Amino acid sequence: MNCPNVFSSGSLRWLAIACASLVIVSGCSSTRTAYRYADWGIVWWVEDYVTLTDAQSAQLNLGIDQLRQWHCSQELPRYGRWLDSLEADVRQRNLDPDTIAYHQEQLFGFFPPLLEQATPIATDLLASLSDAQVRELAANMAESQREREEEYLADSQKETALARAERTEERVERWLGDLNGQQKSIVAAWSEQRGRQTEIWLEGRRRWQQALLEALERRDQPGFATEVGRLITDSEDIRGEEYQAMMVDSRAAMKTLIHDLIDAGSPTHLAHLRGQAVELSGDFEALTCAPGTDVASGVAD
Repeated sequence: MNCPNVFSSGSLRWLAIACASLVIVSGCSSTRTAYRYADWGIVWWVEDYVTLTDAQSAQLNLGIDQLRQWHCSQELPRYGRWLDSLEADVRQRNLDPDTIAYHQEQLFGFFPPLLEQATPIATDLLASLSDAQVRELAANMAESQREREEEYLADSQKETALARAERTEERVERWLGDLNGQQKSIVAAWSEQRGRQTEIWLEGRRRWQQALLEALERRDQPGFATEVGRLITDSEDIRGEEYQAMMVDSRAAMKTLIHDLIDAGSPTHLAHLRGQAVELSGDFEALTCAPGTDVASGVAD
């Protein structure tokens, strides 16, 4: 999985959803290891875009550690209960469109609390940037945008759709195992129907970056924290109406894709999905919020 960069179009969200994305959808062999070291990964991404001072690094480390402790003790139990519910529905083969929509909404529902907790961390860090660091950030974001346009936009929409289908197959196989011919055809058709989705995503990313840079010009003013909060929680609005419409359509299409892939699958695919849910649920139960502390009870071993 290619993780989003901290200051890319979804950027500030990374401070909040890194733990969730690493734990839920990463390809890491050990969820527990990925979770425990997610904070270092976040620091690495930040420092990849902006050269931080020692004081800024210490501030960021402290904020992220507090976020991770909160997330581990308060949110992981919720993830575990959701995965138990998902595993039960897979075991009972209760995967109609309504059930899939329910699990999709459960997953989306994990993000708002993370975004709220991450906002002060992002605000403090961004407010501390110097003029030189802001210029460095702007240059690195522009370069990142160019790289993504080169990577994701092919010479034609057909080639772009083919590349999108390949990426989607890789992510789906994480959960279902190797796809059969019919499932691959479903992914290909789904990708082709997404039309200009990639272009719209990239344009929305550019709009968000510009809004961030404009906000940073006012980072020493009283309303800066409000602006950062809006960048994090209302990012789809900032990216434009076309982006918002694309996201609504994309979520509905994703629900249909998941249902169609499962419907075209075999018991082996369901067994793989169930196994992934069970494995992640077990990892959540085994994770500790602090050395020697149990996630659920807070009792030392």
